[in-house]
Amino acid sequence: MAPISLTDELILERGETGQGIQFECNDSSLPMDSNNFVVRAADMFFARANTSGDVRITLQKNIPHGAGLGGGSSDAASTLLALNQMFQTNLPREALAELGAGIGSDVPFFIFNSAAICRGRGELVSPQRLSEPLSFLLLKPDFGVPTAMAYGNWEKSRKIAGISYAAQEFRGQTFFNDLERPVFEKFVFLGQLKMWLLGQPEVGAALMSGSGSTLFAVLKENGSANALGERARAELDPKLWIFAGETS
Repeated sequence: MAPISLTDELILERGETGQGIQFECNDSSLPMDSNNFVVRAADMFFARANTSGDVRITLQKNIPHGAGLGGGSSDAASTLLALNQMFQTNLPREALAELGAGIGSDVPFFIFNSAAICRGRGELVSPQRLSEPLSFLLLKPDFGVPTAMAYGNWEKSRKIAGISYAAQEFRGQTFFNDLERPVFEKFVFLGQLKMWLLGQPEVGAALMSGSGSTLFAVLKENGSANALGERARAELDPKLWIFAGETS
């Protein structure tokens, strides 16, 4: 797994005594209570630190949800890191990662701010260094993929004819996603989008991110992500959400 240049924005401010955790978000479709990873992270932090939590948290969502990009998990991890600094509790990253594992499988990864190999269900994090930054384009259609569906259908899923599931080698990295099989079987357009990307001259590798519905295309040198994205919108789906970025 690797962090990328796409981010949400979190603003944390000390609240007035006795007000507890106050949470606001620009995306009204997200839960505002402890079902939101940010609120849950704050609840768990204050319980672990054995301190009262009076804080105002404002979340500006830029990462789409249901996208397989770890947006909620990164927000939870950032909340834990920020509260640890704000309240000067000095919990080590390992303790924060342990807290994060109780929120979501991907949260521990974001605690370490590094590319990493993640094992177990994601809680066993071994930080790594990428040999070089990779430029990419993210593409997401106007629907999400429930993570539970992707994992639940994995065992009985089948490959679709004409779709390549083979591992790809590019710039010293191996790209492979075992969840493509159950997701592409239910959301055929995503498989078609992957094959379209693999046929474009500026693309070195293309893969689904996590459990979808985002796909990413890793670009060859001097490849234009914006030109590729506009071409995808013109030829496949004008409603595609696109983001050009790089690994960080």
